[in-house]
Amino acid sequence: MTNIITKRITKLTTIAMLTALAVALTAIIHFPIIPAAPFLEYDPADIPVLVGTFLFGPWVGLGLTVLVSLAQGLTVSAASGPIGIIMHILATGAFSVIAGTVYQKKRTYGGAILGLALGALAQTVVMCGCNLVLTPIFLGSSVDEVIKLLVPAIIPFNLIKALTNSAATLVLYRPVCHFLSKKA
Repeated sequence: MTNIITKRITKLTTIAMLTALAVALTAIIHFPIIPAAPFLEYDPADIPVLVGTFLFGPWVGLGLTVLVSLAQGLTVSAASGPIGIIMHILATGAFSVIAGTVYQKKRTYGGAILGLALGALAQTVVMCGCNLVLTPIFLGSSVDEVIKLLVPAIIPFNLIKALTNSAATLVLYRPVCHFLSKKA
């Protein structure tokens, strides 16, 4: 009984720490990478989300995505408002559920790479849709203006961000997992 309670407390504490880390990383590291669309800023918030997804599964990853999106959207990314929160939940949610589901079925390095690659593609596709629907509302622009940004800015930005965060997740997941197993 005590072991079950300890595992639950460790899991909840880890989720809280990953949420706080994601928000802190966004506060410290955020910058535009595509000059044509400076409103698209890279941030590493998805790295702790993906580490948590690999640790605890896709549905915990989705819950972690919602927690991070709300915390980030109400603090360090408040300028993006509800639209930013919705876009983050949809994009990172798709990424984490797909990556986590693949990794849960194939818990190998190859499974992690495949899950992250498919998740990165899903995030990019979701963000294309989100940008077509929500960016005109957010920026007060037309859908045609957003369509013109898809190939030169939106698609490359999302692929660069997702693949960068995937690479960092691959590097960090095993040491984090090893550290947590020593603490449990």
